[in-house]
Order: sequence, then structure tokens, then C-alpha cells
Amino acid sequence: MFKTAKILAFGLFAAACVTGPAHAQSADWIRQVTRTIASKQTYPKAAVARGEEGTAKVKIFVAASGAVERAELVSPSGSTSLDREALALPSRTGSVPPPPGGATSVTVPITWKLL
Repeated sequence: MFKTAKILAFGLFAAACVTGPAHAQSADWIRQVTRTIASKQTYPKAAVARGEEGTAKVKIFVAASGAVERAELVSPSGSTSLDREALALPSRTGSVPPPPGGATSVTVPITWKLL
């Protein structure tokens, strides 16, 4: 039976962890960031061919303007292809909605699952 590749949008929003300058960002902002980044997510062809699935956690540093400054892999997925995609995704997105409290970082899970 042929498996179809499906991307799960960053898992549960509740799993996102936020750190920043002495205050937490709003739940609405985190949902907006999650949706914005998920819109650029792809399933690497090499990972599909090898049947790789997994969840990587990525910490994204966001400027007060909403520009994505950099990303760090916090927890690997178990697949080099998926981890590379997880790190490239925030930069490819370029910017997210400006954080209401100024520059901050947010850790999001990025999930790939073959169906």
C-alpha cells in the first residue's frame, strides 16, 4: 500500500514553550507564529523515501519587528533530513507577527508523519 506524506502542523499549540524578557507572550501570538511557520513546512523527499517520521523542537529567536533572527535545534527528530528542514524552516519563513512584548524566543515542535 502506498504511503502518503502528511505534515502535521507543529503538533499541539500547548506544547510550545515561550521564553522572553521577563514575561510570557500571549497565547494568540504563539498560535499566529505556529501557523505562519507551518505554512512553509515541507516534507523532505529523502525522508519520505526512507520512511522517516519524527518531531524536532526548534527554538526561534524573534526580533521586536517580527523578523526571525535565528533558530536552534533543541530536541532532534532522529532524522538528519528532518532536523535540517526544521532548522531551515524559520529562516525560510523570514518573519512572523511582531511579538507584543518585544524581542523574544519561542520553542515549537515541528512534526512529520507518513500516513
